[in-house]
Amino acid sequence: MAPWRLMAVIFLHLLPLPAMALQDAFVGVNIGTALTDMPNPTQVVTLLKAQQIRHVRLYDADPAMLTVLAGTGIRVTVSVPNQQLLAIGQSNATAANWVARNILTHVPATNITAISVGSEVLTTIPNAAPVLVSALQYIHAALIAARLDSHIKVSTTHSSSIILDSFPPSQAFFNRTWDPVMIPLLKFLQSTGSYLMLNVYPYYDYQQSHDAIPLDYALFRPLPPNKEAVDSNTLLHYTNVFDAVVDAAYFAMSYLNFTNVPIVVTESGWPSKGNSNEPDATLDNANTYNSNLIKHVLNNTGTPKHPGVAVSTFIYELYNEDARTGAVSEKNWGLFYATGRPIYVLHLTGSGTMLANDTTNQTYCVAKDGVDRKMLQAALDWACGPGKVDCSGMVQGAPCYEPDTVVAHASYAFDAYYHKMAMAEGTCDFKGVATITTTDPSHGGCIFPGSNGSNGTFINSTSLAPSSNSTSSGSSFPFHASNSISCMTIFAVLFLSAVYL
Repeated sequence: MAPWRLMAVIFLHLLPLPAMALQDAFVGVNIGTALTDMPNPTQVVTLLKAQQIRHVRLYDADPAMLTVLAGTGIRVTVSVPNQQLLAIGQSNATAANWVARNILTHVPATNITAISVGSEVLTTIPNAAPVLVSALQYIHAALIAARLDSHIKVSTTHSSSIILDSFPPSQAFFNRTWDPVMIPLLKFLQSTGSYLMLNVYPYYDYQQSHDAIPLDYALFRPLPPNKEAVDSNTLLHYTNVFDAVVDAAYFAMSYLNFTNVPIVVTESGWPSKGNSNEPDATLDNANTYNSNLIKHVLNNTGTPKHPGVAVSTFIYELYNEDARTGAVSEKNWGLFYATGRPIYVLHLTGSGTMLANDTTNQTYCVAKDGVDRKMLQAALDWACGPGKVDCSGMVQGAPCYEPDTVVAHASYAFDAYYHKMAMAEGTCDFKGVATITTTDPSHGGCIFPGSNGSNGTFINSTSLAPSSNSTSSGSSFPFHASNSISCMTIFAVLFLSAVYL
């Protein structure tokens, strides 16, 4: 970089971003769907509410999810999938139809606040790069026509790998191959009041550095002053990789004479499990990184280049996506299992209530929809018999008698057993007719056992609920196809209750 150009960039770094400086940063989550047992939209939104997550990013514009998000106030970023980009970028009408179908049918009930047009287009589908800016412009034009342009921002996500020579940050610049795209893109973002969407992964920076980057520096762990990285041009001190990458993007924009385009980090996280050649993909490191990231963002720390300026961030991601291909780490970026149970409990004391709630006690075991009624009845009889569940709450006149159906009674019995067994692995299967949910099935005066907020007590018992993998005859259900709870079972429950009272 020429000396005069470098001096100009260093001077420009002193200029503030006034619009973003007045806003508080937020932390949101990405919601991927590559799960073998993807929760339904209602279950997803129930988890979001329980965790007080107020910002989400979708990788599409799924109508079912957008419908369930209506009325929640949750701020939603939707996406134009990469496979639709070429068509939209070549046709104003196609873009208008996409907005009509995916945006206008849901607002204002659903609080859609941004559209990401494509994902990491320059590095994943470079053949679509020539139409990328046109696609953004066409989508924005459709929003103008609907008078939504002031509420819904339009941008596109980038991999941080488009930034070259990223340390020291003051010397960073975008890959010049993409100048014909980046310059008009930044002009568009500046003129529409939008922001640069950037995916920042210190995990990969650390992994690819071959130990040149200290693990503590990647994880936001405190560093002694003599271990901090110093930009020799600006003398700014960097205590973590995240800030250095964000500032590198700010300097890269400055190099192209754009100094007032803010940045929103659309993906960042750390995997909790990896292959043998990924030894730092661990539960502890994932918890440390995400906990520290959340606190760093919500404290409105900003970056050394722009202290106090919001760098809102979406964590990658809500669920472990076990159906993803590739390395083990690719399947293990989530904060929660598909059941809604946390993979680890974040260390967020003193950082508000978002994502600070352990949902271990907020899962329930219920009957699956559409399963064979005879199998369901057999499972119910087992739970109220050998499973030693107290089923007296379902006798006629009791709070959970209505509705008098096999499904309703089985759900109550399954949940009672599941929590009595401390929600242990395999205690919500019942030969495949039960499933775990985060939606409280309690209704009216019928309060399910899981609603009491107790883990239950794991009892030393041989009465384990038969799973769909059970093969021994000793674990098979007794079979009754008449009433939802057999008279003999009810009698036995009431008799045993009387004996022990």
